[in-house]
Amino acid sequence: MNSLLKIQEPSSLQPQHRPSLKAFLELGFRPLYLCGALWAIVAVSLWVFAPFLLQGVVAGVFWHAHEMLWGFIAAITVGFLLTATNNWTGLNPLQGPALGGLVLLWAVARVGFLLPGTTAFGIASIADLLFLSVSAFAIGRCLFARRSRHNYILVALLLGMAAANAAYLYACWQQLEYVIVMHYFFIGMLCMSVIALLIARRVIPFFASRALPQLTLNRHTRSGQWQAALATLGILTWSFGFNQWATLFLAAAGLITLWHVIAWKPWSVMRTPLLWILYLGYLGLGLGLWVAAAYAMGWTSRLSWPIHMLGMAGFGALIIGMITRTALGHTGRALVADFSMVCSYGLVAVAIVLRLTALSVSTHPLPWLHASALCWVLAFALYLWRFVPWLVRPRADQRPGKPIPIQRPPH
Repeated sequence: MNSLLKIQEPSSLQPQHRPSLKAFLELGFRPLYLCGALWAIVAVSLWVFAPFLLQGVVAGVFWHAHEMLWGFIAAITVGFLLTATNNWTGLNPLQGPALGGLVLLWAVARVGFLLPGTTAFGIASIADLLFLSVSAFAIGRCLFARRSRHNYILVALLLGMAAANAAYLYACWQQLEYVIVMHYFFIGMLCMSVIALLIARRVIPFFASRALPQLTLNRHTRSGQWQAALATLGILTWSFGFNQWATLFLAAAGLITLWHVIAWKPWSVMRTPLLWILYLGYLGLGLGLWVAAAYAMGWTSRLSWPIHMLGMAGFGALIIGMITRTALGHTGRALVADFSMVCSYGLVAVAIVLRLTALSVSTHPLPWLHASALCWVLAFALYLWRFVPWLVRPRADQRPGKPIPIQRPPH
């Protein structure tokens, strides 16, 4: 499996290349990491500091929830999966104009949901659903061609995300009750949680062993299969209203996740920022599943708790770590976090603490919320400042006119 996850390490670096549209549209991570990080800034800034600008059919908290999950998180996830599929199969799912078209679908959806009127909403909805559906088809085509059976579930989960998105948008259009709308949202969030668990469980031990050769970690394939199965059962039982069963399945999946964190010796990576930020995100997913189980059982009445535990402590920490580590590797640079990257990790961690504090305090939560949003915005602004010049250029170790050969795994 290591060969499937191999990321080429930089060799002797060449003088910096000029920006290139061809290079920018070479692999999915380049445009979609950039778009996702930019949207992390825009979406949070609009919701926290200028909510009066949200005049579309999907407005207020519904817009905020939708755009963080199906706008920001989905863009990063699809960018990662398009790139990882190229590593797993030796086939590039989308590149050039086709990849540009996919990014355009994503952008049309983001703009459309901000505009008032049902026409803009309809165009945005179609574009948003096509973004996930086309991504799932492109990824699935490569996986099926190479018989990468253990990755088929990712295609199903992407389609599950699209189905939950369709149900969510329909509920918003019909102005259904808050509980119904957020029920569909949380189904989509749980689907994304399973995708994040599958990816993180594979890459964290691999990244750790590459960074710290003396550290030998087990990928826990068998328990990981149980983890995915239990989380999937949690989604299904939640979808059909069997909350007690959902509680059991989600709590068990969370327990396996926390056991993985301990088994991966977190004390060994405390001095390696590229690793501890991923450990933090995986821990956040495990705790988020526990909080989701508590909500399903009725032990907490606020859906905001599981949403922000999964969305910020889980996805937020994993995303800032993954878009740093994988972008460094795929742009041919040394796998070392510089000062700006470490600052972005610290800012995301502080943003998580401040946001959860805002949920906890009974009076005056706005200062905590504003401080959290500011830290979040600064973290992703730092990422863009550092990585945009690299994302729009060819690999640093690529000689002009000689593309980096694809490492094809054995069939």
